[in-house]
Amino acid sequence: MAKYKPWLLCCFILCGLICAVALVCLCIASLVDSRCSSGSFQHAAVSADSLRCSEIGRNMLEQGGSAVDGAIAALLCTSVVNPQSMGIGGGSIVTVRNKTGYVKVYNFRETVPQSFKADLLNDCSSTFSFSIGSQWIGVPGELRGYEMLHKQYGKLPWARLFEPTIKLAKEGIPLPPFLGKLLNTDIVKQLVEKSSLCEIFCNRNKTVLRTRDILKFPKLAETMETIAEQGVDAFYSGKIGQDLIQDIKAAGGTLKMEDLKSFQVQVDDAWTVPLGNTEMHIPPPPSGGALLALILRVMKEFSMTSNNLVGNKKMQMYHHYIEAAKFANGQRRSIRDPVFSHGKSAEHLINPSFINHIRQKITSNRTHDNSYYSNINPSSDHIGTTHVSVIDEDGLAVSATSTINQLFGGTIYSPRTGIILNNELSDFCGRADTLRAGERPPSSMTPVIMESKSGGILVIGGSGGSMITTAVALSIINRLWLGMNLKDAIAAPIVFVDAKNDVNFEPDFDKSVVEGLRALGHKVGNWKYFFNVVNAVEKENGCITAVSDSRKLGMSAGY
Repeated sequence: MAKYKPWLLCCFILCGLICAVALVCLCIASLVDSRCSSGSFQHAAVSADSLRCSEIGRNMLEQGGSAVDGAIAALLCTSVVNPQSMGIGGGSIVTVRNKTGYVKVYNFRETVPQSFKADLLNDCSSTFSFSIGSQWIGVPGELRGYEMLHKQYGKLPWARLFEPTIKLAKEGIPLPPFLGKLLNTDIVKQLVEKSSLCEIFCNRNKTVLRTRDILKFPKLAETMETIAEQGVDAFYSGKIGQDLIQDIKAAGGTLKMEDLKSFQVQVDDAWTVPLGNTEMHIPPPPSGGALLALILRVMKEFSMTSNNLVGNKKMQMYHHYIEAAKFANGQRRSIRDPVFSHGKSAEHLINPSFINHIRQKITSNRTHDNSYYSNINPSSDHIGTTHVSVIDEDGLAVSATSTINQLFGGTIYSPRTGIILNNELSDFCGRADTLRAGERPPSSMTPVIMESKSGGILVIGGSGGSMITTAVALSIINRLWLGMNLKDAIAAPIVFVDAKNDVNFEPDFDKSVVEGLRALGHKVGNWKYFFNVVNAVEKENGCITAVSDSRKLGMSAGY
């Protein structure tokens, strides 16, 4: 019988142990794979407004990037694929949960410039309309925010995040279907053809692009190349900023280089709101997080289950929801930049005693006039914005809502830089009596991260301007309490309580419920623009589900 030397025997034993460990790991991996349903992901996922941008974000994650890298890359892509919604001429609110569970909010929405039209709020419209013109432009914060996020959480080189979008902008892409549909609606077609945006979105005959036309952003590509190489100071204190200010001045705007140089990102701890077995992390004012929390905390008091989707219980549930939304409308003026609100705060909106007070005021057999909800002077509604949700392999979660405010902002295009400017100052309309230099406007934007006691994470947020609150609230209600999976929770038709407390129903909404709500006295409105879009990523039991809302023809991506 052969004898082995001790060191050789040790080698055999070690090899055997390594093989055994590898086999166990393989078995565990296969068990995880079999446990996750078809269409879910094992490691990471991105939900953006389009498949192209979700895939660009996913590719960054596969290259070793963080959730922040993926979110920035997906947002840059969205500025080309859905340029009506956001871009580097706008701003964002981003909620980030790190690997240890700590949640921070980065607010780099636009601010009021040092110089602005003295009677600007007299230009506000009391009805749904686009706020057009350079007087509405706020100081763009998008790039400064990306810079801070990347420094704190990024893994990939800064320039790499820009590469895919620079390629798209330079070489061009077939006109995206959703953008094409939007451009060829009468109201948007007229808006674009009569503005400087026509330089990008029109053919040689000065009519808007159509399906199969190629959309290019050559100047924007040059701008992004410079920012990728030199960093964001090229925008905030360099040649790009100087060119941008020159174009804004030519359009009659008031922004100056000092406004760009002085812009700062606002960083806060998230507000944490309990919802039974789930904690919801929301951005503080001037975001719309507190209004979302008010609605959800009130609705939790009605102890909903999947049985609430049956018969008269369904109508009663939506009645309660509409009443909660009307009370939220009555609190919209509470949402102000805390730096400028002289000690006033929206914290009462998440206070249990206030929640109970609102709950007690909701009657089951009728609705009331607007004064009952303190909704005396309602602001006008608008549409716009985009949202990206990301979870990476390390557990970093990012919920990012970005905007140039209304569709195509104020329709001001900078020919020297290729940037579309925001019209963010119009968000003060109907929600404030004054505005001050440096102030951030109130917003419906509410990028959310939720954690269950069982360890599940839901990263969710929405776009659609005034419809963000109801789109996100109903998606969360459907998912948390009514037993729907994430896809169905987002796809379910919504009810939108507009600024005047008229109740508007998405086309496929249950007609019997509509009639039951009419009988309770609710006034049914005629809102036409259901651009409510929710994008979410959920991690449960090691499996990731990602949903991009089909209303904007979006698709998610992951691995």
